[in-house]
Amino acid sequence: MMSSSPIFFRSGLLLLLSILFLLTLAPTPSQSAVSSIDLGSEWIKVAVVNLKPGQTPISIAINEMSKRKSPVLVAFQNGNRLIGEEAAGLTARYPDRVISHIRDLVGKPFDYVKSYIESMYLPFHLVDDSRGGVGVRIEDGDVAYSAEELAAMVLGFAVELATVHSKGKVKDVVITVPACFGQAERKGLIQAAELAGINVLSLVNEHSGAALQYGIDKDFSNGSRNVVFYDMGASSTYAALVHFSAYNAKEYGKSVSVNQFQVKDVRWDPQLGGQTMESRLVEHFADEFNKQLGTGFDVRKSPKAMAKLKKQVKRTKEILSANTMAPISVESLYDDRDFRSMITREKFEELCEDLWEKSLIPLKNVLEHSGLKVEDVYAVELIGGATRVPRLQATLQEFLGRENLDKHLDADEATVLGASLHAANLSDGIKLNRKLGMVDGSSYGYVIEFNGPDLLKDENSSKFVVGRMKKVPSKIFKPFSHNKDFEVSLAYEGDLLPPGVASPVFAQYSVSGLTDASEKYASRNLSSPIKANMQFSLSRSGVLSLDRADAVIEISEWVEVPKKNLTVENSASGSPNISAEGGPKNTSEESIDDQQTDGGSSNTSNTSVNEQSTTDLGTEKKLKKRTFRVPLKIVEKAVGPGMLSEEAFLEAKARLEALNKKDSERKRTAELKNSLEGYIYATKEKLEVLKELEKISSNQERQSFIEKLDEVQEWLYTDGEDASATQFQEKLDLLKAIGDPIFFRFNELTARPAACEHARRYLSELQQIVHGWETKKAWLPRERIDEVLRDTEKLRKWLDEKEAEQKKISSSSKPAFTSEEVYEKILDLQDQVASINKIPKPKPKVEKPVKNDTASSSSSEETNTTSSEDSQTSETSESSIPEEADSEPDVHDEL
Repeated sequence: MMSSSPIFFRSGLLLLLSILFLLTLAPTPSQSAVSSIDLGSEWIKVAVVNLKPGQTPISIAINEMSKRKSPVLVAFQNGNRLIGEEAAGLTARYPDRVISHIRDLVGKPFDYVKSYIESMYLPFHLVDDSRGGVGVRIEDGDVAYSAEELAAMVLGFAVELATVHSKGKVKDVVITVPACFGQAERKGLIQAAELAGINVLSLVNEHSGAALQYGIDKDFSNGSRNVVFYDMGASSTYAALVHFSAYNAKEYGKSVSVNQFQVKDVRWDPQLGGQTMESRLVEHFADEFNKQLGTGFDVRKSPKAMAKLKKQVKRTKEILSANTMAPISVESLYDDRDFRSMITREKFEELCEDLWEKSLIPLKNVLEHSGLKVEDVYAVELIGGATRVPRLQATLQEFLGRENLDKHLDADEATVLGASLHAANLSDGIKLNRKLGMVDGSSYGYVIEFNGPDLLKDENSSKFVVGRMKKVPSKIFKPFSHNKDFEVSLAYEGDLLPPGVASPVFAQYSVSGLTDASEKYASRNLSSPIKANMQFSLSRSGVLSLDRADAVIEISEWVEVPKKNLTVENSASGSPNISAEGGPKNTSEESIDDQQTDGGSSNTSNTSVNEQSTTDLGTEKKLKKRTFRVPLKIVEKAVGPGMLSEEAFLEAKARLEALNKKDSERKRTAELKNSLEGYIYATKEKLEVLKELEKISSNQERQSFIEKLDEVQEWLYTDGEDASATQFQEKLDLLKAIGDPIFFRFNELTARPAACEHARRYLSELQQIVHGWETKKAWLPRERIDEVLRDTEKLRKWLDEKEAEQKKISSSSKPAFTSEEVYEKILDLQDQVASINKIPKPKPKVEKPVKNDTASSSSSEETNTTSSEDSQTSETSESSIPEEADSEPDVHDEL
């Protein structure tokens, strides 16, 4: 059975994923939604798996500007923190206060990041933290935020977008990462999410997210296919080879086809992307402006000028993707000098001439290492914003020998939508109907090496390799013979290292307790050398770690046990039991003590016989084996840009919570200030335009209100500039206390007559309803009908009185009654009518059939002609039928 299963089933690789629609939502205590976050170098996108019925199962969360993606920016200005679109507004004016490329700061060495940031002409202040990583100092102050803190700010912003979009709590997320991310980057992002209070269900490689989205509506039962996903984003490029297929499985007794995919290989260039092309344009236009300036000054030395130029260059590049020529215009680029120029697509392609061949390298590498030819590839799907460049597409077409490339996926959103399916599958509260087997692998190979005193440098015992594309998640076990404390190092295999990494070693562990365990059991009769059992894990997020270490000691001892003298009968009856337990045992090294001894197995049914057979026969020596497992202590040593320490983590979390609280108060203050300003302008306009206000208010009342509006407006633009949210709320409440009664009376001018008209129309209709009851529904209780008639008359009388009273008072006075009161009384009356209409018609009574004495007598005579035995049987049968059976016509109808 197992041999015929596909490789995914045999290896236990099947990961069931929902694809398409949500079937049911299993109840969870929090009923929180799940989300996916595609965190890029420039943009962040958020998708939400909605829990509420009636919503689209999976949708993109929009930001405050109603955009489907937000810039990955964090800015600090005048003590305030701004994220996303708010921060983008400061880029040109204060480029040194706007932090970008935050994802690319996490887990990277300081020197690498500094070189990268300088090449992008980004002026924010980097600092080298104590871990060898990167921090950013803000506003020339003493505060420096770590890369993890900055990433936590952006991730927290993303979850806030998801929360607003789903109108519910969002805590569990899946975050996408580039395939080139190593251990430090992956751990750093997970810790950043923890700082933001986010539970990371998993990190998922970007190509796996795209593959999930690709496989949603495909049918691979008619044949497997190899698909290459080619992604050129802002800062990096990758090509991933994914094999899609299908297998048959049983569900509810039926054979169904289940799709599956396995990532075969992925190759990348971490320094080639859309920004690389933009930088060529920036350099070209900077040289051109310098010539126009003619003073010998290099505009590259002005951070503000470069920020303005880069912003316009991005637009120019986008225009060139659809046109053969594009303009560029920057006002006051430098020293009040405007810059205007033009560039053709041909010139742009010439500036990037060496990049086109580089763009093919990831694709060529994937095909070369997989042994596939171009014709073996079913499709090459393009994703990533930079793949829209015409020359790049032409280069790919030429290499592949195809007239058209595959663009079935949304270049911007395919990854985040696919990741949301992964999030839905990992969530406990969501069940999905369509399934897709997913197997991704580790982007890097790893070497695990043991070092310690008297440890032989044998490749088989002290070192082993975890190859590239090892499936995730995986458990890895390694036993080796040793009796002293030792160290474990984890390193990348070969020359393939994450960007910026100089040393292949990324983790070291000190393992202690083995020496003490060896000395403790040295005097015992060891049946085999002491072993150290190591358990490693390659997590679903692609993080390799040492989880557990144990010392395993096996001891053999001679002990005296009662003799057993089995008789011939006992041997015959007991042999099946002895044979069954005498075979190979499924023992484990985790067992603490093996209590079995040779020949000591017997069936419980023969207990009494065995006891009798072994009585007074003395004892004999048997060899007994015991296995002891002693947990060893593991201490991790920091290597490279390590994780935040527990103390640093708590300090960072406290800083973020303070910033979040301040942001909330700032946003609330801004909202209330806008509300107050909007109320003043809207109210003044109404007082000026609505002439009907003269009917419901006096000149003095309106003039006094206008004076109050002017007073608050003056305060708003003077002392109120730096007012608190509470002060704005108090001023708004003060104005509404004056204005609400005026506008209420104004609204009632039309609302009250409309309500009265509606009420009288319904009272007329009610007469017809009552007439229908009396003629067509005679079973309705008369007292209920009379009650409705009485209430109808009461309402008519109340209306007459209130309308007469309203005519006697001024329109500027408090009204005698309101439209709301009228509608409430009508609703009460409608509830009464609806209640009576629900009274069902009684079922007709069924009369019990009258017994026919003559027929009974005749039947008895007939019965007497039968044998006495039959007569007794008939009487018994009749007596067993209850009399009530005749009064149940439904039973007879069924028969």
